[in-house]
Amino acid sequence: MTPIPALPYRPSGVLFDMDGVLTGNNQFHRQAWQEVALSHLNMTLSEHDLDTKVDGGRNPEIMQRLTGRVPTPEETEAFAHIKEARYRELARGELREVAGLSAYLDALDRRGLPYALVTSADQVNVDFGLSALGLSHRFVLRILGHDVQQGKPHPEPFLRGAALLGLEGRACLAHEDAVNGVKSAVDAGCTVVALSTTQTREALLAAGARSVAADFTGWASWLE
Repeated sequence: MTPIPALPYRPSGVLFDMDGVLTGNNQFHRQAWQEVALSHLNMTLSEHDLDTKVDGGRNPEIMQRLTGRVPTPEETEAFAHIKEARYRELARGELREVAGLSAYLDALDRRGLPYALVTSADQVNVDFGLSALGLSHRFVLRILGHDVQQGKPHPEPFLRGAALLGLEGRACLAHEDAVNGVKSAVDAGCTVVALSTTQTREALLAAGARSVAADFTGWASWLE
């Protein structure tokens, strides 16, 4: 059982990132980024590049971090189409929910605590991922990459997610797995319990997470 961290308050709502939080799929995204960056940007991405520049954010911002320049809309669209198609090809049939997630969501429903998805992913990937996990009906409230002007690590995604729930960020618990995602949620005022599915505990705590858990095992009992 994953230890349940002590929180300063009982949250009024919960905000979930998707990749690395609902499902441990980061290896498929990373492989797709490495392959397409090499074939279309002539760049070989190191593990450090993946950790610091790729994880957490929308495609235009990731491309800017990698290349040092703002990509044109045409470049972004063309690159994203190829990269995300490759991701789905790699991930098809391989996605599983993070341990304890469904029981945790059941407990949130029983308690009447609202929750929403806050992800940098596009509509196609969100539909693909939620459908594969059987969670489409559970995450009706969603903030996607195209819903914001500034992606993670900017606080806008989580501020918008909290607003979807009729709350301020400080009333929300957020679950993230990426350093940029943690920074986004913290700067939005959320209390962050990060998942160590893609980053080290030390990196997540340094980014501002209050605590780090391996998965959601046992979280249902925390709410009961």
